[in-house]
Amino acid sequence: MHLKTPLLLTLIFLAAGEAAATTLTATPAKLTQSDREITIRWSDLPDPDGLDHVAIYSPPSSRDRDFLGYLFLNGSASWRSGRGELALPRLPNLRAPYQFRLFRWPAKEYSYHHVDHDGNPLPHGRHRVAVSGDVAFDGSAARPEQVHLAFADGVDEMRVMFVCADGGKRSVRYGLGKEDGEKGWMEVGTEVRTYEQKHMCDAPANDSVGWRDPGFVFDGLMKGLQPGRKYFYKVGSDLGGWSETYDFISRDSEANETIAFLLGDMGTYVPYNTYIRTQDESLSTVKWILRDIKALGDKPAFISHIGDISYARGYSWVWDHFFSQIEPIAASTPYHVCIGNHEYDWPSQPWKPSWSTYGKDGGGECGIPYSVKFRMPGNSILPTGNGAPDTRNLYYSFDSGVVHFVYMSTETNFVQGSDQHNFLKADLEKVNRSRTPFVVFQGHRPMYTTSDETRDSAMRQQMVQHLEPLLVTYNVTLALWGHVHRYERFCPIKNLQCLNTSSSFVYPGAPVHVVIGMGGQDWQPIWQPRTDHPDVPIYPQPGISMYRGGEFGYTKLVATREKLTLTYLGNHDGQVHDMVEIFSEQTSGEDSAAKTVVGTKLGSAASTKLKISPLYLEIGGSVMLALVLGFAFGFLVRKKREAAQWTPVKNEES
Repeated sequence: MHLKTPLLLTLIFLAAGEAAATTLTATPAKLTQSDREITIRWSDLPDPDGLDHVAIYSPPSSRDRDFLGYLFLNGSASWRSGRGELALPRLPNLRAPYQFRLFRWPAKEYSYHHVDHDGNPLPHGRHRVAVSGDVAFDGSAARPEQVHLAFADGVDEMRVMFVCADGGKRSVRYGLGKEDGEKGWMEVGTEVRTYEQKHMCDAPANDSVGWRDPGFVFDGLMKGLQPGRKYFYKVGSDLGGWSETYDFISRDSEANETIAFLLGDMGTYVPYNTYIRTQDESLSTVKWILRDIKALGDKPAFISHIGDISYARGYSWVWDHFFSQIEPIAASTPYHVCIGNHEYDWPSQPWKPSWSTYGKDGGGECGIPYSVKFRMPGNSILPTGNGAPDTRNLYYSFDSGVVHFVYMSTETNFVQGSDQHNFLKADLEKVNRSRTPFVVFQGHRPMYTTSDETRDSAMRQQMVQHLEPLLVTYNVTLALWGHVHRYERFCPIKNLQCLNTSSSFVYPGAPVHVVIGMGGQDWQPIWQPRTDHPDVPIYPQPGISMYRGGEFGYTKLVATREKLTLTYLGNHDGQVHDMVEIFSEQTSGEDSAAKTVVGTKLGSAASTKLKISPLYLEIGGSVMLALVLGFAFGFLVRKKREAAQWTPVKNEES
């Protein structure tokens, strides 16, 4: 009897020890379209350490080292007690369940041999302690996700694209009203495409760490749309399920107003640590654009994102995060793109001149996800050279109201004689100025910048040599660029010479260049140092730079037949930080007095448009002549007096 008692106590003790093993749970077990937040809870973790973490997996069959990302347990206030909870919001549907695993990470194994994009050590996927149950999306995995619109070649068309887990038949249903259900709606079929791991060109895109099944991308074309009308639509199938009902305003080729939201380098918010730097600020950019779109009511608009789109860099699930993030704006407003270095560049790309800086920025994607997930107007195609799907959406154009928009690829051949250069020249030659008095040209890497981007200096020289003559010859109004993660507006410029230094003027014969890469990515070199100002802590910008700032945000373009206005809105307050107005050369005689402001210095928020009737012009002719002569004399005197001093241009960072 005495021998059995210690044995019994030992068994009880062991049972208690098993009961106290570390637990990890993830709730809810089913996610819905409207609720995508997971709560992770753990308990009974002995001797917790600051490097203990939960890693995120999808599909659950992934190896321990092939995580999507991770969260340190010390993000919970109670982590030192061995228990706590963390929240994971905004998780996209990856067409496979999520699973979570808790790991120890001893400090002695903290190594800089395996690091993330910023050089921080990454977990090694050893010392697993606990595993959660699977978390999946409620309902069919075949339901459409990541819905986004784009203009098509026909002015009476609208393209819609979306993703499903399988390649089965899907349709688009659309019509003018929804009060009577879907009575009178039309239905069109879709094309479907996908790509495989073997199509990727380099690591990490073709490695088990970066690759995840992208699903199937469906492409439907709504046709026969009446101009400027509100349409309703949904996508999917009776078998796999339908999306919610969205709406959009159809394109009106005869509209006398154009509205667009333009930005570059926005990237993606991801709610966990991962292999690459992600862009939290992109959430604010989407939020403010959504505010502005709602304020338009039934006015049509579109969005332009000029390169460095998701910053997936070969980690395929980041694209899923991106499209889920933009769906609130892109499902109702056409979303247009051009290719950037982080979508395309890889060591064996077909065109790589000696002066280029094309490297491994695409993470091995070589433009394939970009080319399959988007479909822009036109048919620009470049083979990848490795049997993978062709690279598309390189250069194209379309009219929107009173503006002709042109997109180019700075990552593929643009020099004189190339297919792209020939397209750009032919396109600009045939612009109908009576219909579209303004032309906006867009590409990723900038032709002009005062950021200290020395590695691209040779490329910018090539752009000035081969592209600037087109912009000047064919009277391009605005040239918009990304790549530099700041905002900077230049004067109307031709070969480094300013043609005007005001912020409101009649088109002077050369485009205003604006860098708009402040959409969300935060890394950026300093401004160019100036040897003529060695003692100034904030490098003053050269005379060709009218405004520059580091505030995240986007631009809004509003154009009528008489005037194009571009405003820069900041994310921290949603307010205007800079503005430029460009009057059309076709401005009527009544508005021609606007030309009198050419060459004057206006505040960045000024809006100047003078109207002088013929009667006043006739009576005041001699007075006007005297004023002009007096102004010219005063201007010369003032310039002589100020020649020896530097006058700073408005700079938000100073």
